[in-house]
Amino acid sequence: MVKTVTWSNESLEDIEEIAEFISRDSIHHAQRVISEIINIVETLQTQPQMGRVVSELNQENVREHFIYSYRIIYEIRDEYLHILAVIHGGRLLENMDDRFET
Repeated sequence: MVKTVTWSNESLEDIEEIAEFISRDSIHHAQRVISEIINIVETLQTQPQMGRVVSELNQENVREHFIYSYRIIYEIRDEYLHILAVIHGGRLLENMDDRFET
């Protein structure tokens, strides 16, 4: 079981951008999506292996879990979970190499 969750600055910016984008159409929907992302991260804290290995990186400790069309990408480190990114599923990781140098 993971004891602590940390969020990268980039992942927090991702959350803000997602909320801002969705709220253009519906503040209620934006709040619901962000709430569900946070709930999934809380679940990952107790079940970190439930996500699949990120195929582009092929590192056992870097995993992802999908919620709606978003990928929550995280790294399992000793006793904590580090959230690396929360991005749209269609976004390519190759343009974000600096985030995934683990």
